[in-house]
Amino acid sequence: MNTDIENLFKDKVLGHPAGLFVLFFTEMWERFSFYGMRILLVLFLTAPIISDNPGWDWPRENALALIGTYASLLYLTPIVGGWIADKITGYRVAVVIGCLIMTLGHAAMALETTATFYLGLALLVIGTGFFKPNITSIISEMYHGKESKKDGAYTIFYMGVNAGAFFGMMLCGYLAENYGWSWGFGLAGIFMLFGMLQFWLAKDLFGNIGGKPLKQGEVKVDIGEDLEVETKLNPFSLFDKILIVLSSVGGLIYLFNDPLEKIQGTSLAPFSLGDLSGTNVVILCSLVLFLILLVTRIARYLPVVRDRIIAVSIFGFFTVFFFAFFEQSLGSMTIFARDYTNRDLVGQSATIFKVIDALLTTVPLAIISWVLVLLAKKTYKRIGFSNITLAIAFVGLWILVIFRLMDKFSQEGNQVDATWFGILNSFFIITLAPFFSRWWESKYNPSAAMKYGIGLILLGLGFAVLSFGASGIPSGAQTASVSMIFLILAYLLHTMGELCISPVGLSYLSKLVPARMIGFMFGVWYLAIAIGQKAAGTMGGMIDKISEQYSMGTFFLIFTLVPVGVGIISIVLNPLLKKLMHGVR
Repeated sequence: MNTDIENLFKDKVLGHPAGLFVLFFTEMWERFSFYGMRILLVLFLTAPIISDNPGWDWPRENALALIGTYASLLYLTPIVGGWIADKITGYRVAVVIGCLIMTLGHAAMALETTATFYLGLALLVIGTGFFKPNITSIISEMYHGKESKKDGAYTIFYMGVNAGAFFGMMLCGYLAENYGWSWGFGLAGIFMLFGMLQFWLAKDLFGNIGGKPLKQGEVKVDIGEDLEVETKLNPFSLFDKILIVLSSVGGLIYLFNDPLEKIQGTSLAPFSLGDLSGTNVVILCSLVLFLILLVTRIARYLPVVRDRIIAVSIFGFFTVFFFAFFEQSLGSMTIFARDYTNRDLVGQSATIFKVIDALLTTVPLAIISWVLVLLAKKTYKRIGFSNITLAIAFVGLWILVIFRLMDKFSQEGNQVDATWFGILNSFFIITLAPFFSRWWESKYNPSAAMKYGIGLILLGLGFAVLSFGASGIPSGAQTASVSMIFLILAYLLHTMGELCISPVGLSYLSKLVPARMIGFMFGVWYLAIAIGQKAAGTMGGMIDKISEQYSMGTFFLIFTLVPVGVGIISIVLNPLLKKLMHGVR
């Protein structure tokens, strides 16, 4: 394996092995398809049947219930996909399987029938399970023994994530809103296919890295005396396994039953207990069983390890709240952009926006194209067909970008697409990430609890801006014309909050949890995000009820007060959490 790693590091691009940029572009196309499709969901499901671009005319509550379940499952299947890759397929084959399944999922959704729509969502959930955990595992394996370069590698990789999200939401959104939903869903699948092909054709570059796992007994790993003690002290008991199965089954019943009840009027839990519906009984029992599992396992660890895992669990609790509110960006905030925001620009304002939009689009694409040229120079002799496939994809991307810009400039005025606002998060991440990175490396680097507190408060302030902007919308109004500056400021504040929380959460997890517990706690972490995703859909679905009974401003005011309150709690708990972390920073 060391020989394969050394061979990878012989051909470098920007100081990193060329293989990293193969993964960069694979992730870029996967995120292009993922975010390009996902931002269309709520718009497609809630668009009126009688319109220039007819959708399914679902109530917003129903649409967001389905989207919440879909988003939640995306963070649960990677737990299974990672296990399959570890035990059976290896990381590289798992990534290809995931890409292929997701390509089929996008193709199914492009047909726009009820059966193929649900089939497409199911395939995307399964494909993400294979893809998401394993492409990052390849990076980890590539940099084995070269840990000092890992931070830089993941930073570059994270840029691929945001570049894909940026162009996916922009172009899939543009085609879907202006030419039909099938064009947006289909484009996502086409670039997912390109991503799979360029990765598969580059397999010779990696040698055995990410290959099939070794058979048991072929390699002996020294896990250390302390870790052996932890392993012997705290194996998974039969009681633990029963709790895992029961809580998992209950959670899945709730995830599927929530949209089923709202959309079809049927239930997987057709009973009640007092004032509680069967669905609520199931989810409460599942939550209790999971908490028993977590508490009993934590109690069996040595004191220092136990304290650190308690700290991780508290951060996981804060993570649920963060994602429950942050993920409104692809739900209620997208609805607000379409129905309540003035997106029409005329005269000088339209011209200025067109110029800014052109720069936002072409400058990043030119930079990424330059990286592609550097990669091709280093690797064309070894993976020429992969480079050709990637070049074809980029030619297609440039054609689409130029076509979109020409279309926009040919119009006298300009109507900003509702999906355009979704790209702001990726743009702000790319521009602000270096500033936050330097902040974390300075002497003013806040503690983990302070970062969470700051992030949650910034998230709440973003909704405060929207609440202020929406304060003039009367109760029950289905449309309005609020200035788009409020939505732009909200995305800016939300992105700043994300940079305080999202990148650092997994970092603290890896520092605080012993190796024996990493797999289990990563599962818990993804579970926390999954709960947050489902909560986002549930709370976002209340937009009509709250705005009719009170106002749209009140709806966003609730989304202001809760995260700010939780952020203050995180800051207050800072001394306790520092003590529980036992010196880890």
